[in-house]
Amino acid sequence: MTPRWQAILLFSGALLCAPLAWAQPTVLKVVAQEGTEPKFIPAGIGRVVGLCVDLYRAIERVDPGLQFVGDQQWLPLLRAHSELASHQHDALCAVQRTDERTRQYVFLDPPLFQFRYQLIARADDPAIIANWDDVRKLGAQGVVLTNRGYTTPEMLERIGGLRVDSSATSPAINLHKLVAGRGRFFLHRAPGMQGFIARAGVAGKVKILPAVMASTDVYMAMGTHVDPAVRLRVQRAVEQLDRSGELAKLLKKWD
Repeated sequence: MTPRWQAILLFSGALLCAPLAWAQPTVLKVVAQEGTEPKFIPAGIGRVVGLCVDLYRAIERVDPGLQFVGDQQWLPLLRAHSELASHQHDALCAVQRTDERTRQYVFLDPPLFQFRYQLIARADDPAIIANWDDVRKLGAQGVVLTNRGYTTPEMLERIGGLRVDSSATSPAINLHKLVAGRGRFFLHRAPGMQGFIARAGVAGKVKILPAVMASTDVYMAMGTHVDPAVRLRVQRAVEQLDRSGELAKLLKKWD
């Protein structure tokens, strides 16, 4: 065999022995969901940070063959959910499971985080709230603000007996409605509430009441169109992050 053919065979063998070096990553399309701090937080022109951005990067470190793209592009929350259901995107981060969503998406176990819901009141409000009965006793003076298109209106409907205003389309709007006296309380989720209040420009005007009124697990939701093998890779990465304590560290970072 001539040296030329030996070189050709050696080069061909190298290609066959290293297919991963040439493999393209599996791309998963995502978006930054508006009004979902601390999942996604604006950090200047063209830059988004937050809990979910960090989570995507963590999954990519565990499985370098996965790549999440689009987390620097904003989309209204309702449209983000609609586009996942219609297969225009592939995944949503930290989503609460509901019966309707379970029919539209595939939820991966284990849960990513647990969010807690607390009431925000005006800074000078003397109300002492330990549970929902305390809110009910206030009657018309205990209107709870929440957001249209989020899961909180449905949650409050199940609790029952409350005066609810769910006309606002974003948490920031509800904060300003609260300051203006157009509601007694605003039900919002933690972590990240203090930072959200500061960025909305109402620090010192409102306070977070200490009672945890509800808590819920949130999950990675993926489109039903995504290859089950790819969903399994994401799930295994999440499981590894959970076992290592990385998920808990991310939650603490953004609290």
